[in-house]
Amino acid sequence: MKKTGIILSLSALLLAVVAFTTAHTYRRVVNTSFGPGEHIEYRVHYGFINAAEAVVDVAPALYNVNSRPCYQVNVFGRTTGAFDLVTRVRDTWRSYIDTSAILPQKFYTNIQENKYRKEENMTFNHSANTVKAEERTEKDLFKVPDNVHDVVSSYYFLRTIDFNRLPVGSTIEVPAFYDDTVYNMKVRYRGKERIKTKFGKINSIKLSPIMATNGFFKGEDALLVWVSDDGNKVPLKVEVELAIGSLEMDIRSYGGLKQPMRFN
Repeated sequence: MKKTGIILSLSALLLAVVAFTTAHTYRRVVNTSFGPGEHIEYRVHYGFINAAEAVVDVAPALYNVNSRPCYQVNVFGRTTGAFDLVTRVRDTWRSYIDTSAILPQKFYTNIQENKYRKEENMTFNHSANTVKAEERTEKDLFKVPDNVHDVVSSYYFLRTIDFNRLPVGSTIEVPAFYDDTVYNMKVRYRGKERIKTKFGKINSIKLSPIMATNGFFKGEDALLVWVSDDGNKVPLKVEVELAIGSLEMDIRSYGGLKQPMRFN
């Protein structure tokens, strides 16, 4: 009996060691830029014409997803005014972002653009490097690289980067998964610039996500983003150069930030 007990104890110890050494280890990302309760609203305009509005918020409470504490980040976008008569958009994106790794655990989309409809839930398994599309009858499991993001979590990860340590012109690469495809998202750091907003002038960090060459955007630098040059790194302004003209998005209101923004 004693011998059997020793064998069982050794077996249990061995299993514990194997489980420990093969368990997935999440990366640790220091985040001092955002937290629960953050709420930001934007206005999108085409020249002087209001085209759309967007709301981006972090839910006031944390959620337990895949046994990990997560921020629930919601992005709502809709067309307004005359644009709503021509192209009606009602889009929702929701990401559950791991609070310590700043990685997505689940991603939800509800796209309503004219007659087009798409609603989908994606579950990220960072241990197996897979993404599973829930409630699908066709291909539902996709292989992805380490530390892959969705389109929302990738933006929040960028907010954790200390741009003061990067030389101007450097490029940040982030793997992202969206619409059944893995993208190597690249963002170029363009330096710092003082810009004007409805709240006053403010120091900002200028970024340019590198766009694929196509007939929709005007070159790879068609998209420019200015984020606040402070601990928050809140997007303040976006400019998009399209083949048919240019769109701009400006911050309209904000609240629940970790640190006060300093406008002059």
